[in-house]
Amino acid sequence: QVQLVESGGGLVQAGDSLRLSCAASGRTFNPYNMGWFRQAPGKEREFVARISRSSGGTTYADSVKGRFTISRDNAKNTVYLQMNSLKPEDTAVYYCAAGWELLRGVANYWGQGTQVTVSS
Repeated sequence: QVQLVESGGGLVQAGDSLRLSCAASGRTFNPYNMGWFRQAPGKEREFVARISRSSGGTTYADSVKGRFTISRDNAKNTVYLQMNSLKPEDTAVYYCAAGWELLRGVANYWGQGTQVTVSS
């Protein structure tokens, strides 16, 4: 069992930056790939970014490519999402996820979510 706890959300203005963190606990070894998803009001949850545990390779949604950076610290069991040049359309609840099929939107574990609001 893996518990995921996100932090770092908040209210910012367009063009600002935020860094989200996701701490994994419950296992001494987290074997999963890690990722971030988001869900805006009235919309379905969508993939944002993913990082491989083994290779560190990353994948991003086109909408955030060049602005967001995902990273992980395996020793701390923590994954980060650095969000720069934020836009109002980035407003959503951001969810941390752990699993093997994140690119298909399937996760073994989900966090509770953290709200990011970007004002224009």
